[in-house]
Order: sequence, then structure tokens, then C-alpha cells
Amino acid sequence: MSLTIALDMMGGDFGPRITVPAAIQVLENYPTLRFLFFGDHAEIQHYLPTSHRALSERITIHHCSRQIYSDTPIAQALRYSKGTSLRLSIEAVQKNYADACVSAGNTGALMGLSKILLQAIPGIQRPALTSLIPTMNGQHTVMLDLGANTEVSTDMLCQFAKMGSIFAENMLDLVYPRVALLNIGIEAIKGLPHIREAAAKLEQAIDLNYVGFIEGDQLLNHIADVIVADGFNGNIALKTLEGTAKNIIHLLKDNERSQPKWCAVWLQQLLRHFLKDKYQQLQSFNPDKHSGASLLGLQSVIVKSHGSSNSLAFAHAIEHAILQVKLNIPEKILTNLS
Repeated sequence: MSLTIALDMMGGDFGPRITVPAAIQVLENYPTLRFLFFGDHAEIQHYLPTSHRALSERITIHHCSRQIYSDTPIAQALRYSKGTSLRLSIEAVQKNYADACVSAGNTGALMGLSKILLQAIPGIQRPALTSLIPTMNGQHTVMLDLGANTEVSTDMLCQFAKMGSIFAENMLDLVYPRVALLNIGIEAIKGLPHIREAAAKLEQAIDLNYVGFIEGDQLLNHIADVIVADGFNGNIALKTLEGTAKNIIHLLKDNERSQPKWCAVWLQQLLRHFLKDKYQQLQSFNPDKHSGASLLGLQSVIVKSHGSSNSLAFAHAIEHAILQVKLNIPEKILTNLS
């Protein structure tokens, strides 16, 4: 299956220094894949390896000198977006030149431009940022919204639940996935009115396997296959998980480096003895291996990578987009909702 992916090469904190090596890495694994690069031609060329000429033939560079920075206010970013690497990447999908777009750029601008330029799925009020998070038993859970909508209504939470369920069915190969609402308690009386109202509606939905509320300390316990939240709380929860995982991994690595060689070996042996396979499992929680949040609710595949992504993280975001295109996720959501 031949695929073409549009990449915003200037997005994120590091631009082509990260996005170019990531793209080359993915090209090596997908022989029928092609890329459309949008960004500064000279800067992109500087990071393109001359030894990968065959791979470079599957890359088309579209030069643009303008970009949207991560700290640019959303209104300003949208108003002056013409000719920027982010907008041109999305327009490539709009004009059917590309099957998907991947960017590590300004989240608000990505969402705003995507809503303006691309068709929304009928019945969905607003797209939601959606990602797969690893769980303690080695599985994954779908979580949404992760920051696209800080304020939501009861109906929007129900729409997120339906999209998340369809996403989980296809991406995780599940039947009747379990859906839960993120809340401050599991009791029916807990939470804001719109969350309690959404719970009441979801309990009546025969096409959803709603299992109730879930608290923040249970996100990694795999008691639900889909976790639904508003973008404000979902973003905080996700970044808390990511920060905790990174800090623990760094703590273990720093302890090994700071100890004498014999002590580092002893520490590794101790970890293997007490944690056994859990030490390797901890590595699976590295956010770099799960970079890529999908903007569900559009009839096209749009994937957002972390602004601070390294090449591994951005490569995973690209592969996340490839899988969604292959599985035809937007079409399946459209069909199920209609």
C-alpha cells in the first residue's frame, strides 16, 4: 500500500534537527512510503544524509520560510498562517496530495487550521486529541481529550466516548471496549454536573460498554479500554503520567552512573532480582515510545507529536499516522456514527 505523509518539518522545539532523522528512520522501515516535507529547504538539506540517496528520492521538499512558533497566540497564528509549514502540511491533506499530516508544532494552531481546512465528521461538535497510553499489564488504553477542548459539554463527552470506543476497537483490536469517565471519585454523586449527566447518558447507550467513573490513580491499571475526559483535566493527567515515568527512568539511570562501577552492577542485579521483568516494562512507559496524539473527529488523519519530541518520539508519531491510514480510522468512525 503506497502512502504519502505530509510533515511539518519546522514544528516543535528543534525543527529539522529532529524531524529529518525521524523521517529517514521511518522511510527505512516502509519501502512504499513517501514524504512531503514542508519547511526551510536549506535547513532540511543540511540534515539530510548524503548516503541515503535512495531514500531521499521518496522525499519531496516544499520550501517555505514561514512557521508558526509554539508560543504564538492562537488567534495570531490562525490569522497569519498562510504560507507557514504547518498550514501547507494540512493543505496537502485537504488537496489529497497526502494521506495524513504529522506535526510537533503549536497544538492550538494545528487544531484550528485542521477544523478550518478539513471536513469534520457529521455529528461531532469538536475534534478531540486522542492517544494510546501503556498500562501496567503490558496493554494499552485509549485516552481522550488530551488538550484540544478545555471546556466541554455533556454531549461532547458522549461523542468522545463513541469515537474513543471505535478507535479502541480498531487500533487495539477489541470487541466492545470498556469505557470510563475520568472523575474525582467513583461514586455517582461525585463530579461536576456535566460529567454526572454524561455518565447517565452513557449508561443508557446500548452501543457502548460503559463501566463507570475512573480516578486518576487508576489510569494505568487497565480497568478501562477508553478513558474520557475534558481537554483540561486530560492534558494534566497525561503530562503527570509522562513526567513521572521520565523522572523514574532518569533516576534509575542517574543512580547507575553516579555509583562506582561495582555498585552500578550490583544495583542492576538488585533491580533484576526484585523487579524481574518490571524494569524492562518500566522502559515501555517512556513517553518517547508513545508520542503521537490523533485529532479524532475529522475525516482525515492528523497526528500531533510532543513539542519537545526527539527523533524517536517523532518517528513513533509518524508510524502512528501510518497505522491509522492503513486501518482507515476516520472512515470507520464516520460509518459507525452514521
